[in-house]
Amino acid sequence: MPAALPPEVSRVIELIRGEPLAVAIVVAVVGLAAIALVALLLRRRSRTHGSKFRRVLAKQDAVTVLLHPNPDPDAMASALGVAHLGSMVDTTTDICYSGRIAHQENRAFRTVLDVDFERIEAATDLPNTPVVLVDHNEARGFQGCEGIRPIAVVDHHPGDGYGSNFTDVREEYGACATIIAEYFQGLGATPGDQGLPSGVATGLLYGILADTSHLTRGASRADFDAAAYLSPGVDSDALDRIANPPVDADVLDTVATAISERDVRGPFAVSDVGEITNPDSVPQAADELLQLEGITAVVVFGSNGEELYLSGRSRDDRVHMGDALSMAVDEIAMSEAGGHARMGGGRVSVPHLEGLRPDSGITRDVFKDRLFDAMAGDVS
Repeated sequence: MPAALPPEVSRVIELIRGEPLAVAIVVAVVGLAAIALVALLLRRRSRTHGSKFRRVLAKQDAVTVLLHPNPDPDAMASALGVAHLGSMVDTTTDICYSGRIAHQENRAFRTVLDVDFERIEAATDLPNTPVVLVDHNEARGFQGCEGIRPIAVVDHHPGDGYGSNFTDVREEYGACATIIAEYFQGLGATPGDQGLPSGVATGLLYGILADTSHLTRGASRADFDAAAYLSPGVDSDALDRIANPPVDADVLDTVATAISERDVRGPFAVSDVGEITNPDSVPQAADELLQLEGITAVVVFGSNGEELYLSGRSRDDRVHMGDALSMAVDEIAMSEAGGHARMGGGRVSVPHLEGLRPDSGITRDVFKDRLFDAMAGDVS
């Protein structure tokens, strides 16, 4: 004889025989609920980073977009893009920075695109609104920065910072502006139209070009794709005015000093350019020094008051420039450095470099030796 069915199964069979219509309705309702749940899950999975970020902005009446100290075109372009994303959902945006906008291309970017940035000196100067970080993932460079807790972070640099509501850090990308461009593309915006105005598209493209040395250094496939997406909406005249502004005499002097004072050891070069008036001249000097035949990695440093600025460039697969600079300043208090494989930068406290008490510091020549050792991988 076949085994007896469990009582629960028997009752279900009796219910089906007695109330087939009711059971059919229950099955249909359960099926529809399951379909709705699956559709919801698929919709959430397919939601783009841009739509997720815009939803975060939409929940705020206003936000503050914070740039890193001495912001470059990539940072400024990314902030410009975030501001337009905010305008789409009626979110007011303030863009703030510490430090200076001194590099001639940075000043031209600000002037040509007519963007409003507010300079701060302390966290208390910031508007009382949630903070969004772009092109860096931890606030730095001003009094009270350690207390900043951003709601969102969009960046392409290594680091441990994050946003409480949204984090998108892609270290493999050459520019933060590429990430912002992808947000607009994912939202279906057409460059040059209302969804992505020409000024914003122009800024984003120049941000990508500036941070990848015109797509020749550290550029990923995503950077090329973003540049192609943006190009139809770019104002070519504005782009030319940003990319080719008059060069300050101070910059040319620093470049000339970097070349004449270079110390070359094998394929590496380090140049101490002494006292400078414009910190932005240091990375420009590094760019020029890397062009010398036979040189594969360079570091240029110069001091302005009590801060020493350093900038490195590498086309040598053996030298991760960001790591090399970080290692070189690791034991110097109140100093920071880092970056990507091909480029990096940092700031060193001159008093801490020289020592706050007799015999506690190092000379600039010893620091130069340390930079060479770091590029050669001899600093642990």
